[in-house]
Amino acid sequence: MRRLFFLSFLAVLFSAGVHAQKYAYVNTEYILENIPEFRQAQEEIDNLSIEWQKELEERFAEIDALYKQFQNDAPLLTQDMKNRRENEIITKEKAAKDLQKKRFGVDGDLYKRRMEMIQPIQDKIYTAIEKRAKQRQFVFVFDRSDNANILYADPRNDISNDILKDMGYEPGAQEESQAE
Repeated sequence: MRRLFFLSFLAVLFSAGVHAQKYAYVNTEYILENIPEFRQAQEEIDNLSIEWQKELEERFAEIDALYKQFQNDAPLLTQDMKNRRENEIITKEKAAKDLQKKRFGVDGDLYKRRMEMIQPIQDKIYTAIEKRAKQRQFVFVFDRSDNANILYADPRNDISNDILKDMGYEPGAQEESQAE
């Protein structure tokens, strides 16, 4: 009898603890869209990407023109001249591919620039979320930005606007600036 009472007591205690846990969620995409510094950084990164892509396209167009010219001239060239032109094309193509990797590769210039500009903003968001979670004693704060894992969430548990306010931004600023 005591054992049954003890187990019942533990079950009630455990279930009370489960119900006392508090959860919240944020939408980091929404938060980022409402931070002017993020939009400016994203625009700068996009412009840089376009500029570098144009540079690469010009280099590859030059290589293509050299190759076509080589094909036209090949019947008239000596073997030594053919070898020099082939080597020139191969060298320029390798340089263009190396530049492409340097700019857009896994740890390329674009990735580094993005990390340099966006990481501080993401850290600021994380710090605000952590501070709010500790203040309100949330056990978990989920990110609903991609909707992949959360099928339903009560809008009352969305603290995205609170995070923006904590960071000193006005929620909904993105919609207002797009309406103008």
